[in-house]
Amino acid sequence: MSELRVATRDTGTGPVLEVAGELDFRTASRLREALRSVAPLPGQRLVIDLAGLTACDSSGITVLLVARNRALEARAGIVLAAVPDRLARVFRIVGLDQVFAVSHPAGTDVPDPRARADPDAADPDSTGLDPAAADDAAADAAADATASRRRTDG
Repeated sequence: MSELRVATRDTGTGPVLEVAGELDFRTASRLREALRSVAPLPGQRLVIDLAGLTACDSSGITVLLVARNRALEARAGIVLAAVPDRLARVFRIVGLDQVFAVSHPAGTDVPDPRARADPDAADPDSTGLDPAAADDAAADAAADATASRRRTDG
């Protein structure tokens, strides 16, 4: 079993959490604690970089949903960046791709119609951004995550 590692950093567009290892019942509290330490401002975007995530159970999914709710309460957006293919499949099965903007390592971004910065917007299928801006936001999140990994990897 792999321990969970969470690194946080601030960017101009909002906080980034880089998550690596196994996100499960045993380790979910670490991510919960890290999420409490970040507070995106209205209009910012919370990015949760999952490139290093090797496993995620229902406890981990719950923490991700709580993060989404907190971001939306703050009138901020949220993106799951660099979701590994094996986890993206699980996320699709449980419907997370319907409530999160998801960026995949291969660069195929799936904008989230419901993870909008304005939770009171009249249209529940609108991000509050035009489609190109939503795609750009997910692409920016993926690029930020990739650039950060390159700097730390060496």
